[in-house]
Amino acid sequence: MHQFLVTLQLACYFFPLVSSYTWSFTSTPQQCGTLSLQVSGSGSPPYSVLVIPYGPTPLPNNTEVRTIVYQQFDGSSTATSFQLKYPTTSQFVAVVSDSTGFGSGGTSVAASVMSSSDSSCFNPNQTVSPAFPFNIFPTNQVVQCNASRLWWDPSQVQGTPSFQGVIPGGQSFSIPEGQITQVSNEGTGFSWIPSVRDGSTLIIVAGDNRGLGTGGSGLYTVSQGIYPNSSCLTTTSPSSTIGSPAGGAYPTNASGAETTSSSSSKTNVGAIVGGVIGGLAVVALLALAGFYLIRRKTANKVTKERPVDLLQGDPEDDHDPAPGELGNYYRPEPFLATEPTETSSMYRGEEGRGGTVTSSSRYGTSDRRESALGSFSDMRSATPDYEMGITGGTTIPNSSRKSPMPRQLRPINIIQHDDAGAAGEQAEGQPDTVELPPAYTNIRKPI
Repeated sequence: MHQFLVTLQLACYFFPLVSSYTWSFTSTPQQCGTLSLQVSGSGSPPYSVLVIPYGPTPLPNNTEVRTIVYQQFDGSSTATSFQLKYPTTSQFVAVVSDSTGFGSGGTSVAASVMSSSDSSCFNPNQTVSPAFPFNIFPTNQVVQCNASRLWWDPSQVQGTPSFQGVIPGGQSFSIPEGQITQVSNEGTGFSWIPSVRDGSTLIIVAGDNRGLGTGGSGLYTVSQGIYPNSSCLTTTSPSSTIGSPAGGAYPTNASGAETTSSSSSKTNVGAIVGGVIGGLAVVALLALAGFYLIRRKTANKVTKERPVDLLQGDPEDDHDPAPGELGNYYRPEPFLATEPTETSSMYRGEEGRGGTVTSSSRYGTSDRRESALGSFSDMRSATPDYEMGITGGTTIPNSSRKSPMPRQLRPINIIQHDDAGAAGEQAEGQPDTVELPPAYTNIRKPI
């Protein structure tokens, strides 16, 4: 029940309730003919109808013979009739009101006057004029949410003037009067901010104590202006309404084409709103379901295509090494070697074939037996050394060197490794040479 009430409140907020009564033409508008109207429903009498000329006059020389008709119903009557003194093919807009306010019964679209043989109700050579004129500033324009000034000559007005806004086929309203002021060259008037949406066709009607429409009317199209402003607009701002206009069925052009009856083609707003909301809900659910399926499929695909790292163990382990970090099985453990202290026994058995070679290293100075390739060592026993001035162990004075200076060599040892065979007996007092594999202590991590 609570949800139903909330829904009803929202519907009333976004879709204001229409009037509790309707009206319709019961006769076809004809030149100098009788125009009849009928009110249906539970309105609040007394009723009245305001008929306003619309569009240009069809008579030659732009002669305007149409006047605004303000017709009040008798007492609590729901029907009225009056003579329509409009020429053929001219148009008009009708607004029906009751005691609750102006335009409460709705506004028709522009209705067309059909032809007849009677033309005695007007003088086609005499232009009519309202009882008093009114003016608007800025001249001949109405801008959405921008102040306009309505003004008049107080010497021509009886009592206090009133102004109404009429939107053909839409919502009609009374224009609120602000503080009346006197402005030089603009007479007496007040400022009004039109809360009417741009693009709407607006008829401003003026009246005084003599009745509505005695001050004539002006036709305007609401514009957006150079600097668009919509701060004054609300959900109830006047505009053209959706659906069939008020007045029932009546001709809207010279050919006699009629509007559709509002009673036979009344729009079911609740059904439309419910259908739209339901459709949006279904679309939202389908979008969420599609998003979930796509995301799930993508996650499964990523899991299946993940490479297996045999060195890192469990393939389900989500921990990945940091950039530049080696896995546990990639980290070498250094092999620490001791300093050589003895000469290998393989050199001791070759004392008879070679002499003793003295070499220097970072581990100190030691005597080693010369290998079987000693003759090769004699042929090339050193490498270039630019720091020392020696060649083959002999010092070369700087004064005896020629330019350019010959490449200087430093002494080296060349050892022939034996792949097989028994090792000879170790000579007493001779250190052994221990061959060690690389320690892998200088491996750098990738950048």
